[in-house]
Amino acid sequence: MTDRLKAKRAIITGGASGIGKETARQFLKEGARVIIADINGAAAANTATELGTSCRAIACDVSSESSVQAMTAAACDWLGGLDALVNNAGVQIAGMVTEFAGSDWDKVMAVNARGCFLTTKYAIPHLRKAGGGSITLTSSVAGQRGGPGVTAYCASKGAVIAYSTALALELAKDQIRVNAVCPGWVDTPFNEPVIAALGGREAQRQLIAATVPLGRQGAPADIAPMYVFLASDEARFITAKIYGVDGGAYT
Repeated sequence: MTDRLKAKRAIITGGASGIGKETARQFLKEGARVIIADINGAAAANTATELGTSCRAIACDVSSESSVQAMTAAACDWLGGLDALVNNAGVQIAGMVTEFAGSDWDKVMAVNARGCFLTTKYAIPHLRKAGGGSITLTSSVAGQRGGPGVTAYCASKGAVIAYSTALALELAKDQIRVNAVCPGWVDTPFNEPVIAALGGREAQRQLIAATVPLGRQGAPADIAPMYVFLASDEARFITAKIYGVDGGAYT
């Protein structure tokens, strides 16, 4: 432990698995106390049990305003305030536009874009009360460079980039920093719909070989350190920035 986040109080949405879980693990290792918020309450509880007594699980649907409001209130009551929000909750649905259901488009936008709006809306008063803090939103390389079969996801993640930079300027006077992280290919079940749309693992392997200069997909442990850095005091003069952690895929 290096205590880079000593005494910091954090909410991590989508924290039950994948990048969110590893981010929670590394936040705790660096001295933070953490709320793991996830729509899968049982998985969140299991993760909290695994990671220890400095974290707590709260079930939350980030697309629901009442759910986010209740989660944030309960989280800040347990934490005693808030210093950092990591919005990592997301959903992936693949499909070509002409066959894509309007309800699926709405779901992707509700979780990936509206979820960022709602979690920040209810976190901001607590961050202001703390005298400032950090908000880190998860976008994607897909929000920077689109691809066939994932138009809804790309659109939602592009919205996150635009929202994060605008919000950073809105909150700068409050000493609340807002940045976005854009992971590339990461080896988690989250990408299974895209892999299926590509035609399977071999097609994914060929695509990564052709488009990722480092020649591989990442692991959650490759991505989480960026969230730690942005929540730490080392990043105290950084806001309105977009950070790609993608093996060089977007240049």
